[in-house]
Amino acid sequence: MYPEELVKPMRNDLASAGFQELYTSEAVENALKQEGTTLIVVNSVCGCAAANARPAAKLSLQNDKKPDHITTVFAGVDTEAVNAARAAMVPFPPSSPSMALFKNGELVHMIERHHIEGRPAEMIAENLVEAYNEHC
Repeated sequence: MYPEELVKPMRNDLASAGFQELYTSEAVENALKQEGTTLIVVNSVCGCAAANARPAAKLSLQNDKKPDHITTVFAGVDTEAVNAARAAMVPFPPSSPSMALFKNGELVHMIERHHIEGRPAEMIAENLVEAYNEHC
């Protein structure tokens, strides 16, 4: 588990952009029960989360169509919530950072770590925007 003083600025990066932080499996389950579309960002302390994933998630929200609900769990910290989110992302293997778009609780789009590493935030945001345009 990472110390809170290390994680706090990384949490705030998404929370300040309106992402709801999910800390428990119940919170994840409730988020996925909501009608409409829900984005879950699996946040992490790695460099590709800071340079690519978090900026991409925020940038993607500038699109006209966007998810009804934007949420985040933190790998290595919120174990219960992360495990619940990853269970909903099956058949994709656990990966952080990652992003999943759900529609009425069904997984409709997934961005795994290997889609994030080495790619600019703008390219990742474009991938999300395409999914929003199709599903939101």
